[in-house]
Amino acid sequence: MPEFICKVADASGRVFEEREAAQSPQEARQKLSDRGLLVYAVNSRGGVLGAALPAFGRRGGAVGGTDFLIFNQQFVTLIRAGLPIIKALDLLVERAAAPRLRPMLRDVRDHVREGALLSEAFEKQGLFDRVYTTSILAGERSGNLIGVLESYIAYQRVTSGLKKKLVAALIYPIILITAATIIFTYIATYVIPQFGRLYSEMNVELPWITLVMTQLATDYRYYVLALVALIICAAVGAVIWSRTERGGYVLDRVKLRLPIYSNIWVKFQVAQLCRTLSTLLTGGIPLVTALETAAGAVRSRLFAEALGDAAERVREGQTLSAGLAATKLVPPLALDMVEVGEASGALAAMLGSVADFFEEEVNTRLSTLVSIIEPLILIFMAIVVFMILLALYLPLFSFSVGTVAK
Repeated sequence: MPEFICKVADASGRVFEEREAAQSPQEARQKLSDRGLLVYAVNSRGGVLGAALPAFGRRGGAVGGTDFLIFNQQFVTLIRAGLPIIKALDLLVERAAAPRLRPMLRDVRDHVREGALLSEAFEKQGLFDRVYTTSILAGERSGNLIGVLESYIAYQRVTSGLKKKLVAALIYPIILITAATIIFTYIATYVIPQFGRLYSEMNVELPWITLVMTQLATDYRYYVLALVALIICAAVGAVIWSRTERGGYVLDRVKLRLPIYSNIWVKFQVAQLCRTLSTLLTGGIPLVTALETAAGAVRSRLFAEALGDAAERVREGQTLSAGLAATKLVPPLALDMVEVGEASGALAAMLGSVADFFEEEVNTRLSTLVSIIEPLILIFMAIVVFMILLALYLPLFSFSVGTVAK
């Protein structure tokens, strides 16, 4: 039977790893939940690759995206119209839900029909965001499921919108880099060797820049290709390692030391954190539970660990602002705004304001950075192309001048 390495917390709030034998991640999550443990993550055992790559046979990663947003909007509309939850799920499974969601929703409906809570039915799938399942649980306990789902829909719209803006801002630089790589690869593997053979047949003395370029493209071609392959393999290995617990933590520490990027990355993480906490608190989740849920939902290992420490400090009686300040990751402005929210009794609303502020700042800084990077890439490409043309055609000019002189 396969083994899974699970990140869990007990009733006292202690976070630790537990190995659990099960046929699937969902079964492992259910076994741990039955023992009274709060499950943060379930990874298949098998070293770096096992932790980084999804297991075969799984229906996919965490559910999200536009299809999930549409499902929640339809679900809220049906419930508001007075339909029972099971009837609403019946309609969505057969008609309105996206095809990829139907098998999961069918399982959810069957569990609810057997007597499980809606939050339990979604959690048993092991594919839904913990913020979502915890929000539904809060709605069930408070009797305000519609309000909680509407709050989650607003949260989903804002977070997905921010991610789309980030992707849109990076598309053009990526296209430029890809085009430059293709062009330079063609020149290095075909054009320069052709000129090298031409000059060797002409038996002319070559300038140093032409000599270096032709030797790199002909005599040392395989060494250069091996170096490029080594760099690519190292990059792929780093990406895979970064998806492990230790690798992700180390990579996050490296991000904190990168100039310019670190500031944008931290503010993006803080914006996502505050948005998640605001949604959970609005839904009626207690602060400590909201912090633990946010720690399990956040992608950054460094911030997840920091949130776990903050939750422990809040449990001991400290304020949220003091707990976040102890992590030394949250900017002072955010801490001041959180402290004001605590003092005024409007913490959820203030966290939403913090998220709005930092999301806007991330968009502004990223747009500024991209507007600087784009011309730099073009200038770099122009310089490289000029150097290549100079190296390739300079011997021809010298040969023509020498022929005319004779």
